Amino acid sequence: MRFSSRSARQLALAAGLLGFASLTACNKDTDGGAYAKTKSGIEYKIFKKVGDKYERRELAATGDPTYKDRVGKFLLGHMEYRTGKDSVLQNTRRDVGLPVPLPLQELKQKGMPDEALSLLQPGDSGVFRFQVDSLIKPKSGQPVPPFLKRGGNVVMMYVATTNKLITQAEAQAMQPELQKRAMAAQMKQRMASPEYAKQMQAQKAEQAKMLATPAVQAQLKKDDAILQEYAKKNNLTVQKTPSGIYYQVLKPGTGPTPKPGQTVSVNYIGTLLSGKLFDSSEKTGKPIEFPIGQGAVIPGWDEGISLLNKGSKAILLIPSSLAYGSRGAGTDIPADSPLRFEVELVNIQ
Repeated sequence: MRFSSRSARQLALAAGLLGFASLTACNKDTDGGAYAKTKSGIEYKIFKKVGDKYERRELAATGDPTYKDRVGKFLLGHMEYRTGKDSVLQNTRRDVGLPVPLPLQELKQKGMPDEALSLLQPGDSGVFRFQVDSLIKPKSGQPVPPFLKRGGNVVMMYVATTNKLITQAEAQAMQPELQKRAMAAQMKQRMASPEYAKQMQAQKAEQAKMLATPAVQAQLKKDDAILQEYAKKNNLTVQKTPSGIYYQVLKPGTGPTPKPGQTVSVNYIGTLLSGKLFDSSEKTGKPIEFPIGQGAVIPGWDEGISLLNKGSKAILLIPSSLAYGSRGAGTDIPADSPLRFEVELVNIQ
């Protein structure tokens, strides 16, 4: 969905970050009386909180004269976009669980979500109704998405703000946490789709097919003998998974084990069995983060890390077929190299 001018940026800000509990009573067109209308065509109802209830707040025809004092700052609030037929497009409370920064900018174009936000004071809640044709200009060459046509050619925006204004620096400081939560929500939504299940089945089938080839089976047997000898020589008390990974828990964790799709944070030291270091999280000074079971790392890591509780430290001995295989990795990891990793599962998001 692409809207003209700054409405696109506003929707991008809200994307994956949009919800409501406090505006339940305001979500129906019949509540709070008829819509008022700005000169630019935005239909709106604005409410201020009085005690435990919301009361309608009227605006002057010229808008809110106090807005100039808020330009450059950010409201904190929850947002929701819906079609005219009440299908939820985006929802911050559901997907993020925290109030998100809503920018208060100089208004260079009227009739857009930026102008709607300019009508709100801290603590206000609002219901705004936009005609799709005002957001997607015919001259832009962008067609109206079919789902918006089916939704009545209307976009509804609901906003519930806190009593606090924040600075740009404070808003930027919130972004890493908001992005993590948004990514987790997107991953959860993706995992719930039938397409995801089919993709995971196909990925597992492809991996099983690869592991069943004579060449890989021969290499697995060779690697298994090497790893058993290595574990014995280094006095490791290891367990073996059906796929051929050996692991030893050095320090048990007390938290849960990660589930497919969850993002984990892992400190690690990777070496060849000769002891040569080829990689470490110490190089970046922070744990590596990746989603479990998505093919973002080598298969041995997807499986090995999923065996550990949050807080665990462990040794993983990974056969080459579940690492970098016959291709190796650059100049540091030769072809058909079994690998050793010392890992710490720092966090599960």
